[in-house]
Amino acid sequence: MGTRKNQIRLSASEKRAFVNAVIALKRRGGYDDFVRTHNNFILSDQDSGPRVAHRSPSFGPWHRQFLLEFERALQSIDPSVNLPYWDWTTDRSPTSSLWAPDFLGGNGRRSDQQVTTGPFAYQTGNWTLTVRVDSRQYLCRNLGASGQSLPTAAEVRQVLAITPYDAPPWNSGSSGFRNQLEGWQGPNIHNRVHAWIGGHMASGVSPNDPVFWLHHCFVDKLWADWQAAHPDQGYLPASTAGGTPQVVSLDDRMRPWGDVTPRDLLDHRTFYEYA
Repeated sequence: MGTRKNQIRLSASEKRAFVNAVIALKRRGGYDDFVRTHNNFILSDQDSGPRVAHRSPSFGPWHRQFLLEFERALQSIDPSVNLPYWDWTTDRSPTSSLWAPDFLGGNGRRSDQQVTTGPFAYQTGNWTLTVRVDSRQYLCRNLGASGQSLPTAAEVRQVLAITPYDAPPWNSGSSGFRNQLEGWQGPNIHNRVHAWIGGHMASGVSPNDPVFWLHHCFVDKLWADWQAAHPDQGYLPASTAGGTPQVVSLDDRMRPWGDVTPRDLLDHRTFYEYA
């Protein structure tokens, strides 16, 4: 079982191994498959129609499986690599070690938002974007320009106290923990981080920015923290009997994986642990 660490605790060699595996996956063509998948679901997930990855109860398990698939792809290149997470409640500065030249690189330049430092800068030749929403082939960031701040520890505690997991109408108008974690209601946790980073993270092709994985790894950890704090609260809806055919119930299969259900993903300790 692998251990997912806070990125501030990674050694220089662990950072280098993660970056090298990501770049190798990109060169093999596998990385872009993840970008494409995410963008397809962003476009198809709507409040009034079938929804799987976003605006729906399966936001948690869908992204948990998505992270697992990506982590396994990296481990096929380097078995020592585990996904790190970014705790944006404490590591909140555009000059934090997360954005250093030896890890993810820094903010985009003012003129065009292009990231010009670090291993994912366009001029390195390692990171040309091929799954795009516009003609720009380079990675873009615009840290903090949205006018929003990163979520605080107090806001996270507020959301972690919420029950139940989800509630009708099972979309961006729902009450419950999932929707406040996703960010359509309440203090806007997950969505707000995407907006704060800006650039490609504010689009459907957000996995073009490798910080996507560190952000979602922390979101996944928060779901695990919520599960530990509320052992009497389970995934909802538990079945489609309540008239919920547009969303994924506990034992429904999740697209694009033909045989994976939310129940399969409830205990992250089957796959990894958090340090």
